[in-house]
Amino acid sequence: MVIHQWVPAAHRGDAIGDSARAVRDLLRRRGHTSDLFALTIDEALRDQVRPFADPAARAGDVTIFHFALPSPMTQAFAGLRGVRVLQYHNITPAHFFAPYDAQLFRLAALGRRELATLVGQVDLALGDSEFNRRELEALGFRQTGVLPIAVDTARLTAAPPRPALEAILADGLVNILFVGRLAPNKRIEDHLRLAEHYKRYVDAYYRFIFVGRTDAVPGYYRTIRALLAEYSMRPDRFVFTGPVPDEELATYYRWAHAYVSLSEHEGFCVPLVEAMATDVPIVAYAAGAVPETLGGAGLLFWPKDLEYVAELLGLVIYDEPLRQQVIAGQRRRLADFGPGRIEAELDRLLAAVGVTTPSPPAEERGSGRAPAPPGGESSEERGQAGVRRGG
Repeated sequence: MVIHQWVPAAHRGDAIGDSARAVRDLLRRRGHTSDLFALTIDEALRDQVRPFADPAARAGDVTIFHFALPSPMTQAFAGLRGVRVLQYHNITPAHFFAPYDAQLFRLAALGRRELATLVGQVDLALGDSEFNRRELEALGFRQTGVLPIAVDTARLTAAPPRPALEAILADGLVNILFVGRLAPNKRIEDHLRLAEHYKRYVDAYYRFIFVGRTDAVPGYYRTIRALLAEYSMRPDRFVFTGPVPDEELATYYRWAHAYVSLSEHEGFCVPLVEAMATDVPIVAYAAGAVPETLGGAGLLFWPKDLEYVAELLGLVIYDEPLRQQVIAGQRRRLADFGPGRIEAELDRLLAAVGVTTPSPPAEERGSGRAPAPPGGESSEERGQAGVRRGG
């Protein structure tokens, strides 16, 4: 069977595109014909992703459309004759952008409106989290399910060392890490306030590291830099790296003492899975899909009391028994994002729209479903698997 995927933009290092390529490879191993098509493609990916203008893009028996922003793909997808599967990766609510960028505010608002036009036009609507699935259901999509993002953690765990960068990070300061684009929903300003509390109540020898694009919302990044000056904070203790290659990203994870998420809106949050894979203890604000992605692992907090968070951060850094307990829980949760789970969920979801997948050869079979996360609940019991039909 021909099962194609569409993504508006194919960028190296982008979680959606990386996941789509992993699913394509899985489909091919399962005996299907499968390609990935995009409107814009990084030069480095032109041998892996085909242009959307190619007529073959519309020739799939099944088409999986990864939706994260408005694009001409939406209308084309609604008009396809084959089976249409929507995978929704969430759109940050527009109000986060209002103070900083009118164009991004408009784009986010249009994206949510455009998503609603697909109600009644798809055979199956998937979220990459239960949080996103519920949003689809609220919009009126009738047949819904969850297919998590396939995160390639091996690119981090198997990455070679970077001695020069390691020498910088091993200077005795505590490295507190954040990974992701600098956008208003990530609440980077709260990281600055957290740093002040951490310095006052826990330890003055710290370094906050932000790995990710600083140009996603330029006005917001300028605000962050202005806050650093206004608070008279030492600029050498706040590192903004911009995007980095996987080898450097792996080094930042490897030398991080803790990972902190203070975001107020997340549809999945891939860096949490990466931090779990690299044994970095997580301290995270319980917003959006973050509690679901952690599934009982890490240290969650609510409400956002930054004095309390500073103390919590100090505990997970300096209390070795607690640190090891947190890491052990994260390792258990990480198993739930392994290839076995993704493969089983994909097979079940495709079966719901009439696509049967032959079993792989015996030597390629894994152990089946991944173990249940901490707490003993299966994916089905948590409502994160299978297909739901609206009333």
